[in-house]
Parts: sequence; structure tokens; C-alpha cells
Amino acid sequence: MKPLLNFECVSFSFGHRGVIDRADLQIETRTCTALIGPNGGGKTTLLRLAAGLLRPSSGRILFRGADLAAMSRHEVARKIALVPQHLEIPFSFTVQQIVEQGRTPYIGGWGGLKTRDRKAVERAVELTSIGSLRHRIYNELSGGERQRVKIALGLAQEPELLLLDEPTQNLDFGRLMELLALIRMLHREGIDILAAVHDLVLIPHTFSSVILINSQKPLLRGSPEDVLRPEVLEQAFQCPALTFNFEPGVHPRREFAL
Repeated sequence: MKPLLNFECVSFSFGHRGVIDRADLQIETRTCTALIGPNGGGKTTLLRLAAGLLRPSSGRILFRGADLAAMSRHEVARKIALVPQHLEIPFSFTVQQIVEQGRTPYIGGWGGLKTRDRKAVERAVELTSIGSLRHRIYNELSGGERQRVKIALGLAQEPELLLLDEPTQNLDFGRLMELLALIRMLHREGIDILAAVHDLVLIPHTFSSVILINSQKPLLRGSPEDVLRPEVLEQAFQCPALTFNFEPGVHPRREFAL
């Protein structure tokens, strides 16, 4: 079986500044993967490349063996959905209107929603538990509520791969736990997930694999046990050694070695 997503010697630069350098990466189906790395290391860029929003400077990206560069934007959006860190909505759109925009790859800019489209929207609303918010104005929601709406927007695309860019950022503890539970539930529903994650202690309880990206080093991919080792993190983040308690069923504990 072909990998779900395959980076073949992919490089990307903004002008003269290299961000991704000859990255080789395979993501299999039925995976829930955390993407980690230092700030400025290329996490958001990698997600945007995977979503087809950026084109590699060299190399190619395949989705189930097909080159993303050969697909139209709508074709890619039917397979891969990217949930960004920030979604700027300049108008007073309701949550329902926002989620319905996820059907744009299927109906175009002027077509109306058909039965299948409405079912997909309702399924996205149901999975993210935002039914009570559907008539609220998006810009008036809390951070946790907005995050669920953004994920519902992505799910309305009915993607095979859901990309999340720092989904836990700026959430209080309660909303953070709700979001992690949502990610686990979506994975059980058969949606493959690749999420940029900032807080490493959350990873072993939700994600089955980890990709460490560092603009100075080759990509490292493995299980949380393989990647989240003190000596690996110390080198990647250029910080004093950290030790973590990642035992299953135990709340993460962090210790700083001074």
C-alpha cells in the first residue's frame, strides 16, 4: 500500500532563506502524528507544503502516490484540510456559515449546498460538538470555541488527512483537554491527523508517532518513546536536558535540569 503522504527530497526557501532542506518523509494511513520542533524550524511551512498551499523549491510531494503539484486546488482540498493557527473573518459570519465554507471544493464559489453537502456539514458540527454555537457570530466566540469551529470547517471538506497548526495554542487547561479528546476521537473515526504541537508533554497520551523538524538537521520520525528522549530534545531545542514522565495513564510531569 502506498504511503498516505510522501515527501521526496523536498526543499523550500523564502527568498534566500532556506526553511526545509531535502526532507524525506512518509506518513502511513491510520496514524495520528505530532509535528514538533523549535520556533522557526519549519513546522508551519511543512504543513502548508503538505496542504498544497506552497510548492517545493525542489523535490516532490505525493498523496497516495499522486503528485500534489499536478492536482488542482479543489482536488487537493477534497483530500487534505489544513486548520491554521489563526482564521481571520472580517465579517459577522455565523458558525454555520463558516462551516459551510468547507464545502467550497465540491460546489465552487456560486453553487448551492446539496443534500450531501448538508450532511457533511452536519457531520462536522456533530463531531466537534458545536451545534449550540451554529447561530453565534464566529468573532464573538472564545478561543476554545473558535478552535472547534475551525476544525469543523476542515472536517466539512471530508478530508482523508487533517492538518492542524498549533491547535492547543492559547487554550486554558479545560479547553486543552477537550481538544485533545476531540483529536483522539477524530482519529478513531478514521481520519489521519498531522498536528504541529508546542507542548511536548501532551504527545504520548494522544499521538502514536512524532516527527521532529529542525532546519539544521534531517527530519526524525518515530514513536514518542523514540523521539521524546532527553538527549534528542536537548540537541533539537538547544536547552538544558529535560526529563519527562511518559508512563501510560500517568499525568505528564516535567522536570528541568539546572
